Amino acid sequence: MSRIPRLLAAALLTALLLAPGQSHAAAGLVPVKSGHSVKKTVKRLTSDLEKRGMTVFAVIDHADGAKRAGLELPPTTVVLFGNPGAGTPLMQCARTMAIDLPQKMLVFSGPSEFGQGHGQTWIVYNDPDYLARRHGITGCGESLRKIEEALAGFARRAAGE
Repeated sequence: MSRIPRLLAAALLTALLLAPGQSHAAAGLVPVKSGHSVKKTVKRLTSDLEKRGMTVFAVIDHADGAKRAGLELPPTTVVLFGNPGAGTPLMQCARTMAIDLPQKMLVFSGPSEFGQGHGQTWIVYNDPDYLARRHGITGCGESLRKIEEALAGFARRAAGE
């Protein structure tokens, strides 16, 4: 197993733990409750992404990786996806945006960093406004608005709306 998925999971957990008292949206994460299991939510998400012309680059099952390493992790999956027509304008505004692309959504269940319901399934993604601030993007408001609407729609549909 590559160390990269474990490092990504560790980095996300560290970021969440180091931000006590902050709302996760303020920390740049947008959480959406799902009415389905992780497996079903991921299936709904990837199906919707493909249906809407997105390319799904990878589906990373961190729980499976942990199991192969002799460790335990509740269901935790990251879906990487994108579309050059949406991402390229952001990279034209700030080339460093490429480090945060393609887009990704985390789907997990179990004890929640959001403080609600053991076993609740969550979809979490990066807030485009947070990414814009991170990369000092100005003048790309329309692109950011479209991406924000798209991400919210993908998450809502996968969650069962």
